[in-house]
Amino acid sequence: MPASPRDAGYLWDIIAAAREIGEFLAGKTYSDFVSNRMLRLAIERDIEIIGEAARRVSAEFRTEHPEVPWAKIVSQRNVIIHEYDELKLGRMWVVATERVPELIPLLEPLIPSPEE
Repeated sequence: MPASPRDAGYLWDIIAAAREIGEFLAGKTYSDFVSNRMLRLAIERDIEIIGEAARRVSAEFRTEHPEVPWAKIVSQRNVIIHEYDELKLGRMWVVATERVPELIPLLEPLIPSPEE
């Protein structure tokens, strides 16, 4: 089943935020991340967007695409929103530099082409 227009929109939001994280972190080190509050907040915000958009993708679509770690994505968003005072910077760095980039090639084939 192809993505509905609504699901496709959420997938685009995830990919856009994931790409933005890549742009923000290009050439940056963990030390840069730790010492730059504005950078950390920008990364956290994009991870929140990724998680919220993933949460809104229909259950049917998520079930059809178990290769995408939907529950983990939403869980990370929940941690940022509800446990913001306990965020581990090392964990956020791993999410931003390793897990988020993995999403792009998983999701790109699932988005309908503009002609569709």
